[in-house]
Amino acid sequence: MKPIKIDKVLDSTIEALYNRASSVIEQARETAYRQVNEALVKRNWELGKLIAEEELNGQNRAVYGAAIIKGLSKRLTATYGKGFTKSYLYSFVTFYKNNEAEIFQTVFGKSRTMLSWSHYFVLTQELNADARAWYEQEALQQNWSVRTLQRNLSSQYYFRLLASQRKDLVEKEMLELTASLQTPDPMEFIKNPVIGEFLGFTADSSYRESELEQAIINNLEKFLLEMGKGFAFVGRQQHIHTEKRDYFIDLVFYNYILKCFVLIDLKTSKIEHQDVGQMDMYVRMYDELKRGKDDNPTIGILLCDDTDEDIARYSVLHDNDHLFASRYMLYLPTPEQLRAEIERQKTIYFLKEKLHDEDE
Repeated sequence: MKPIKIDKVLDSTIEALYNRASSVIEQARETAYRQVNEALVKRNWELGKLIAEEELNGQNRAVYGAAIIKGLSKRLTATYGKGFTKSYLYSFVTFYKNNEAEIFQTVFGKSRTMLSWSHYFVLTQELNADARAWYEQEALQQNWSVRTLQRNLSSQYYFRLLASQRKDLVEKEMLELTASLQTPDPMEFIKNPVIGEFLGFTADSSYRESELEQAIINNLEKFLLEMGKGFAFVGRQQHIHTEKRDYFIDLVFYNYILKCFVLIDLKTSKIEHQDVGQMDMYVRMYDELKRGKDDNPTIGILLCDDTDEDIARYSVLHDNDHLFASRYMLYLPTPEQLRAEIERQKTIYFLKEKLHDEDE
C-alpha cells in the first residue's frame, strides 16, 4: 500500500474544516439578518402607527398629516440620517395601515414568518388589498427575491393570472422572466443599504464595484481635485433612493467657481443610452433635493474606459450646451485629460495585478 501524501491529508482536513466553518458563518449571518430585519420591520410599523394616530388629531387630516411628516422627516434626518425622508415616512404609514391588526398586535414574536422590509416596502405600492395579500403569500411560499416581487407587481402578474384561461402559461412566462432575478447573493446582508442605514453604517461602495472600476474611482477623485479649478469634494457612492430602487453616484463634488454640484459616474463598459438617462435622473434629483437658491444647475459627467468618442458625456438641466462647453474648458479637465487618466489608472492596475500573480 502506497503511503498517503501529507499534502493530500492536509488538503482534505482543510476542506472539511472550511465546510464546517462556512456553515457556522452562514448560520450566524442568517440569524443576524433575521433579527435585524425583524427589528427593522417592527420599527417601521411602530413609526407608521405613531404618525397615523397623530394624523387623527388634525381637523384637516391631509394637510395636517403632510405637515407632520415634513417636520418629523427633517428632525429625524438631522439626527439619524437618510432613512427618514418624507417618502419613507409615508411608506411606514401605508405599511401600518395595510397591516394594522395583523403583524405586531397579536402575532409578532411568535411563529409568523416574515418577509424583509424591502419586500414590505414594495408591497406598499399595491393598493388592492386582495392582490397585496396574494403577492405577500406568494413571495413567502415561493421565496421570491425583492426584484422578483417588484417585477411581478409592476407587470400586474396577479391580475393577469386572474384574467387568464391558461394560468400555467402565465406562470411559466413569469418564472422564465424572473429566473435571473432570483440568483442568491451571499453578500446581500452586508450590501443592503436599508440594513446599513438602520444600523447606523454608511453605504460602502467596495461591495458594489468591480476592482478595476474601484481602483480608477479611488484615483479619479485625487485627479479631479488636482486638475480642476474650484473643486470641493462632497462624497463617494452617494445614496439616492427612489420608490423602487437604490442608486449610488460614484463621486460628487461642489465647484465654488461654477457654483454648482458636479456628479461623476464611471462605467467599465461602453456607455449606453440608459446610462445617459440615469445620469440625467441623478442631475434632476440632485437639483431638486440638494441645489440651493444661489446654485447653478448641476453638471453630470459620465465616464467609461472605452477609448472612443463616448468617453465623456454630460447632462445639464435645461440643456445649456454652450454654457456647459465654456465651463468644461475653463474649470474642468478636458475629455482628453479624463481619457488619459483612466487609461493611466488601468495600466497601473493591471501592472499591480501582474506583479501580484507573479509573487504568488
